[in-house]
Amino acid sequence: MEPLSTWENVLLGALALLMIFWMKPGIKAALEKSKTAKADWPGLLMPLALVVLFVLFLIAMVKP
Repeated sequence: MEPLSTWENVLLGALALLMIFWMKPGIKAALEKSKTAKADWPGLLMPLALVVLFVLFLIAMVKP
């Protein structure tokens, strides 16, 4: 595969900047909302623990 030409790199950079400016209001609102939201650690830790247990179960099933 050939490397991208200069105009293609410029076009990709402009597209990336356009996407950032287009999504900026939503990102800003999400950051403001996250500052006032209450922490939900059990909602994060419970699925994570289940995944770890499942992986350990799979490893135990393979070991002789």
